[in-house]
Amino acid sequence: MPINFKAIAGSLCALGALLVLSLLARPAAERDDASAGAPAALLDAFGIEADAYRVEEQPIRRNQTFSEILGAYRVAPEAVHRLAELARPLFDVRHLRAGKTLRIYQEESEARLVVYQADPVRYVVFDLRDSLAVYQGHHPVTITQRAAGGTITSSLYQTLDAQGADPALALQLSQVFAWQIDFYRIQHDDAFEVIYEERTIDGQPAGTERILAARFEHAGKTYYAFRFGDDERGSYYDENGNALRRAFLKAPLEYSRISSRYSRRRFHPVQKRYKAHLGTDYAAPTGTPVRATGDGVVMAAAYTRGNGRYVKIRHNSTYATGYLHLSKIARGIRPGTRVQQGQVIGYVGQTGLATGPHLCYRFWKDGVQIDPLRLELPAAEPLAATQRGAFFAVRDYFLPLLYGGQPAAPQQDAG
Repeated sequence: MPINFKAIAGSLCALGALLVLSLLARPAAERDDASAGAPAALLDAFGIEADAYRVEEQPIRRNQTFSEILGAYRVAPEAVHRLAELARPLFDVRHLRAGKTLRIYQEESEARLVVYQADPVRYVVFDLRDSLAVYQGHHPVTITQRAAGGTITSSLYQTLDAQGADPALALQLSQVFAWQIDFYRIQHDDAFEVIYEERTIDGQPAGTERILAARFEHAGKTYYAFRFGDDERGSYYDENGNALRRAFLKAPLEYSRISSRYSRRRFHPVQKRYKAHLGTDYAAPTGTPVRATGDGVVMAAAYTRGNGRYVKIRHNSTYATGYLHLSKIARGIRPGTRVQQGQVIGYVGQTGLATGPHLCYRFWKDGVQIDPLRLELPAAEPLAATQRGAFFAVRDYFLPLLYGGQPAAPQQDAG
């Protein structure tokens, strides 16, 4: 019987096709054992496969430009210019800060990726690979509730630092209690406790968020602050639901020292004679921002021989304030301008009759100059009656924490 080679060949082709299909149907791990054992690419904190490049941290020197740095890594000026243009909506490369670093990912000494850490959370990536691109990323941030407190033996800043807390809390506390406590006269043995939110990135502290509650014992009196309200517009209230905010700040500067108090008889250092000093002098470096202590309208923004550059603000029919010896007046501040409490209106200087950089702060009530440090400042808007129940629930949650977890409630009027 003759052999049918055509039929045999057809069968072999059919078997071969079945074999190929069965191989393709097998899982990838079974098809290629070698590739199954290969480890996944490891990405660094910026989402880049760092092992594929030679990575170098390039310090930024004073007055060094973005173009100068990248030029050392074989990046053409045209490419640098294009990267700067692409980055403009995200970051201005002219604002690179001396002392920080650029993280350079290189191939054969040529930069392929460049990362700049703009702040603890945000970073900018300059991609020079296939086509030029710039994008930003953010490190994951965890918010945790923390507490700090103690007795002040040197300064509030040093007390916080000794506890491992962010010393920036000192500034935040001074802002919370800006209407109740004169932080230029904090005393030894004053005490405080603060509950606040801390940012961490990869388990490392990265700054503070909001102060949630605080207790401050100063000059024999205890002050409380409880944050209440939505995330954007929360305000601080005392234990009875009274707003901490007042019509005027206690001081027009955030950290300085009082160098000369209001006095009816003070020896003038320039005129060399005794005369009334109807203001409060705050010693501070030239250029320190000066804040309006209350809402109002600018009455004067000018220069005189005695006052130097100065600004005077009318707050209402009763109160006015003056800010003397400024190095310069802030942009946009002119007679008729409406300003808000805390707005920068000028900068500390020593213009006019002044022997050194300082601010002379003056305060008028009914047209008469008075000592603002002795004034009982008028209160701002009170807490609405419909919100008091919700506020007291917040207060009652945080109050024990302000005493280390021990129940200790002050006298209050919950009505």
